[in-house]
Amino acid sequence: MNIVELTDIKKIYHQGNVDVHALRRVSLSIKKREFVALAGPSGSGKTTMLNIMGGLDTADSGSVVVDGKAFDKMNQSELANLRLHKIGFIFQSYNLIPVLSAVENVEYVMLLQGVPTKERRERAITILDDVGLGGKYDRRPAELSGGQQQRVAVARAIVSNPSIVLADEPTANLDSETGKGLLEMMREMNQKKSVTFIFSTHDKMVMDHARRLVHIRDGQVADDVVKEN
Repeated sequence: MNIVELTDIKKIYHQGNVDVHALRRVSLSIKKREFVALAGPSGSGKTTMLNIMGGLDTADSGSVVVDGKAFDKMNQSELANLRLHKIGFIFQSYNLIPVLSAVENVEYVMLLQGVPTKERRERAITILDDVGLGGKYDRRPAELSGGQQQRVAVARAIVSNPSIVLADEPTANLDSETGKGLLEMMREMNQKKSVTFIFSTHDKMVMDHARRLVHIRDGQVADDVVKEN
């Protein structure tokens, strides 16, 4: 079953008098439980593709279907509800709320979902333990290292049991050892929780960990390789 289907996606950004063709009639299908890297240099269109999959940006033409839902058939409220319940986001800049503790940051999505207080806290603590942050529940982002902040971001993305996690350059601000540990943790969660992970990256380490590697060049899919192991 395909969890993401992009068909003939075009996206043009207008910068002054210049039109930048970010995506040029891109079609891509991703199956449930895949661990996929969209790889390419800066400006290749990979982040735009990721943002369109997540409903954070809109295509100029073409169709987007995520978890069986066609974006062009949904209003803004329905799209926001899909993002809240079905899609987890991991950003390069972490996007943690500075005034909240680690456990409160992880709880935040569940708060929006209306999960009861006791269950919310229990699930947040469990997932923080899973990502190696046991005992750091009460620390605010400024009191955590970059790697620890990204682990909080990963915990927040997956604690609500989404169908898909979209990660934009998740290792960009991390040292090699921390980045490797984070990727291995996400691979384990991909296998244990059957969550589909899609990364945008130009980091070779992310490409090496991916089970499927989609190279994006000049707004088009240049290569698409599924690894044997």
